[in-house]
Amino acid sequence: MANLEIDFCGIKSPNPFWLASAPPANSGYQVQKAFEQGWGGAVWKTIGAPVMNVCNRYGTIDYKGSKIIGLNNVELISDRPVDVNLREIAEVKRNFPNNAVIVSVMVESKKEAWQEIIKRSEDTGCDGFELNFGCPHGMSERGMGSAMGQVPEYTCMVTEWVMEVATKPVIVKLTPNITDIGFPARSAIKGGASALSLINTINSIMGVDLDSFEIKPNVGGKGGHGGYAGPAVKPIALHLLSSVASDPEVLKSGVPISGMGGIETWRDAVEFMLLGSTSVQVCTAVMHWGFRIVEDMIDGMSNWMDERGFKTCNDFIGKSLPRISNFGDFDLGFQTVARINHDKCIQCNLCYIACNDAAHQCIDLHDMKLKDVGNGNGRMFPVVREKDCVGCDLCSVVCPVDDCISMVEIETGRPHTTWNELSKKRPEITQEWDKMEAYRDEVGIHIH
Repeated sequence: MANLEIDFCGIKSPNPFWLASAPPANSGYQVQKAFEQGWGGAVWKTIGAPVMNVCNRYGTIDYKGSKIIGLNNVELISDRPVDVNLREIAEVKRNFPNNAVIVSVMVESKKEAWQEIIKRSEDTGCDGFELNFGCPHGMSERGMGSAMGQVPEYTCMVTEWVMEVATKPVIVKLTPNITDIGFPARSAIKGGASALSLINTINSIMGVDLDSFEIKPNVGGKGGHGGYAGPAVKPIALHLLSSVASDPEVLKSGVPISGMGGIETWRDAVEFMLLGSTSVQVCTAVMHWGFRIVEDMIDGMSNWMDERGFKTCNDFIGKSLPRISNFGDFDLGFQTVARINHDKCIQCNLCYIACNDAAHQCIDLHDMKLKDVGNGNGRMFPVVREKDCVGCDLCSVVCPVDDCISMVEIETGRPHTTWNELSKKRPEITQEWDKMEAYRDEVGIHIH
């Protein structure tokens, strides 16, 4: 049977599933209940300077009957006294010595403030710290959170302050609200960070009420930007995770990554781990469904590992990273065409409409006599003109029937080459690229 135990920069956990620093990890009662349900670890809701929260705090995107596809929040760090939080952290760690208990911290940008909160937190017996450099609302307006995470020099400086006094692993939580997340990641490593975590929530305004014209969520008639999370952010999180996990300096350092952003099922968790995450953190799904979802996560990942012969999580962490590539290295000679299984076709004609209106007009409608369908029923079946199909995959994406439309590779005789290979044969492209390379070296940035 698969072993789900992980070692995250020296922090041991019975499985990779951790509560993220958020409302579900706001008290000893909640964290202990989560551990009883099977969660491997928890990052305590961020503690620091006293705050006062507002009402209402949440806004959601619901779509076609599915609730909380995306969740926006304007909630701040813990509004409970630091002493109370520290006392409960110590109690949880005593009661659950084999689970990972991480203290998330955020204070004003003063060396003495950061070092004091770290020293006080260490006395709880916690396993490590997460420096919250990513909160995009409320605290950032006070010069904390993403206001620091967006400035690599600040990220490095505060990390160094913490590392001067910390005797336990330090995780730096990165903000996605930045042009290139590689800069703060490298800065955190330069400052001595033991590990990285990402992503924090994404800056967003959730919507506008068309009757009252008020912003969602509505705080006494006013609203503003907040942090966006939930299943809808998963593709963004996976992109940023893979960017950091494949960064040469991050790879050289060997620091592990804790991934989060839209994780709701064991499948989501496996995807994050395949792209370089050692542990995964969950928030919105717990707020929606409760702590019990971890049971399915543990069973699902364990069964998946058994089916594929993986004994430990390390056997598959990062296994998909080598498949990440730049557009310039994609095979221009690779060609697919759409093929429709008419025995499964329900004649909704969505593929025809999508191709005709939004793609390349290579699907026609024909009256056809088909096996098991009869002599036609007066309705038209979609038929692909393969010679005109460019293999965009839109028809397959919109089709509501599983495996009705398949994208099939064909051989066209075109040479298998890439844009990068072609550019070497075209002097004008190479010259422009050389100019960009020279500019990159001059200003010290990476051009992708």
